[in-house]
Amino acid sequence: MLIALAVALVAMYCMRDRKRYYAHEGVVWTTEYHITYEASLDLGDSIQLIFSNLDMSVSPYNKASLISALNANTTRRVDAYVSRLINASRSVNQASDGAFDPTVMPLVNAWGFGYKSGALPTRHQLDSILQFVGMDKLALHGDTLVKTDPRVMLDFSSIAKGMACDEIGRMLQRNGAVNWLVEIGGEVMASGVNKRGTAWQVSVDMPTDEPQDEAASHESAITISLDSAAVATSGNYRKWRLEGGNKLSHIIDPHTGDSQAGTLLSVTIIAPDCMTADAWATACMVMGEEKVKNMMQGRSDLGVMTIAADTTAAGNLIVWSNAAFAERINVNK
Repeated sequence: MLIALAVALVAMYCMRDRKRYYAHEGVVWTTEYHITYEASLDLGDSIQLIFSNLDMSVSPYNKASLISALNANTTRRVDAYVSRLINASRSVNQASDGAFDPTVMPLVNAWGFGYKSGALPTRHQLDSILQFVGMDKLALHGDTLVKTDPRVMLDFSSIAKGMACDEIGRMLQRNGAVNWLVEIGGEVMASGVNKRGTAWQVSVDMPTDEPQDEAASHESAITISLDSAAVATSGNYRKWRLEGGNKLSHIIDPHTGDSQAGTLLSVTIIAPDCMTADAWATACMVMGEEKVKNMMQGRSDLGVMTIAADTTAAGNLIVWSNAAFAERINVNK
């Protein structure tokens, strides 16, 4: 009898410890997510808890969120998420000469790409808004946010999805997952191998001229192998519109307040974590093609690929990458 009980307990333990691949997908923050991982149990509830916690913390479109309260100056207290995002943003802001700046929210709204819309801003209006845009206008003292101007607002949309990928990845690892891929709106963090036992393959989209259409068909520009790394892409080829024959983009230069719609169509960054990749992809779009090349050519910590319009031949695209990105390219795809 004791032997039978022991055998049953061993069998139950083995079944509980047996791992398989799980897949979860859905929509969060108006964008699709796809998560695949190998584990001994379904971690879907933990994934949704992370989404919920981040939404209540850093979503500017959730009126009950902490970031909404900070922007409305009804509180000055920050949580761990906001604190990490401010510190990470400041790091990229300084390294990119101010190109990445989460305080551009009033400018994004002024151009009609945020939660407000209306007539296009005048130069005078942009100059007025620029007076309260800039990371130098806020500081963290412990868990207290101090603004030099109460009109300063924060929008972490260009870095929060990356943080979410990292947070879910860390949760999966805490629960024993070694092989996993988290993708949220095109931002990806991956570890280990896929269900076939081969490296995770991530496709980078070819820029198109289909404005504001997340459901548009996706043509692959290139495929890269990813393990223990993240990839993020930013571009002005989806969220744009024509006004008076001019192309306006949701990429806003925090130095000038202008809508960026130059020849640079997309930037893809490979980094050790997705928060960093996400922020740098936006920073590079603001910086422009030549400055990106000059700054990123010799970097080994960040892989960078740019796709730009060829001004000498209509319809042609110019693809450039540094060595750190090129070594990730899957030539068989």
